[in-house]
Formats: sequence, C-alpha cells, structure tokens
Amino acid sequence: MLERGMIDGRERQLCLSCSWVHYINPLPAAIAYTVNRNEELLVVRRAHEPACNEWSLPGGFIEAGEKAEEGCLRELMEETSLEGKIDALIGIYPRQVEPYGSLLVLAYRVVVDDDAITINHELSDAGFYQEHLIPEVRIPLHQEIMRDAALYEPVQ
Repeated sequence: MLERGMIDGRERQLCLSCSWVHYINPLPAAIAYTVNRNEELLVVRRAHEPACNEWSLPGGFIEAGEKAEEGCLRELMEETSLEGKIDALIGIYPRQVEPYGSLLVLAYRVVVDDDAITINHELSDAGFYQEHLIPEVRIPLHQEIMRDAALYEPVQ
C-alpha cells in the first residue's frame, strides 16, 4: 500500500516496505508553430475534445522511442498532410491540463515549402493566415507559444 511522504522536497507516494517511490512524470507533447514561404501561420480547428471547435496550433503527444522533433513533424503530417522542417525550438512549457494531467510541451517553429493541406478526422478546418487575418486562438498555451514565436527572427 502506498503512503504519502516528503521526498526531494515534494509530496510523493511511496511504499514503506520496499522504498519504491511513485513519481508523477509529465506526458511529452509537441506543438508545431508552422509557417509557409510567405510567413503565414497555420492554424487548425479541432474536431474533437479537448477544445472541440477551437482554433489552435497543430500538435500532439510524442510517442515512445520518438524524438520530440520527430513527434512534432509526425503530428503535423498526420493532421494536415504537410511535410515540414524544424527551424527552431520556441520553448518548453510545463502544463497541468484536463483530462491528461501533467504535460511537458515542446513547441517548434516549422517551415513548409508545399502548403497544400489535407486534414484528417482530428480537424474540421485548417489554413495558413497572414498575421492580421489569423482566427482567434483562445487556448492559453497556444497564445503563449504564438507570443514567444513572434520574438523569433527568421534567418535570411
């Protein structure tokens, strides 16, 4: 039976008989802040929960044995059929969200040459938008990534 105790300055569950500690580690996820040759931003509308019908940046969970960059590009491909190249790491964001719990989100700036989109079942819409025409993205983490990405200056 697991008991609660302070270990390494945090309350954790542990087994007093064998000293096993249950660490609650975050699930890794990747977000693709994706731009085309015209520096237009890709935003997608989700077709399922969480955040059904909300505009967002594409992304999802990193799978076992996959590098974060690979997961980011795989999610972009799965959701939009777009092939891209990682241009930069925008940031790393710890989040506590329902229904998944603790996440560690890596956001990458991705550049695509061919911006012909074919969406999968996870999305109801997607498109590239000039900055002043971007649909309202209301997911706080995605807003933060967009603000942080605005600080990035592409290499000419």
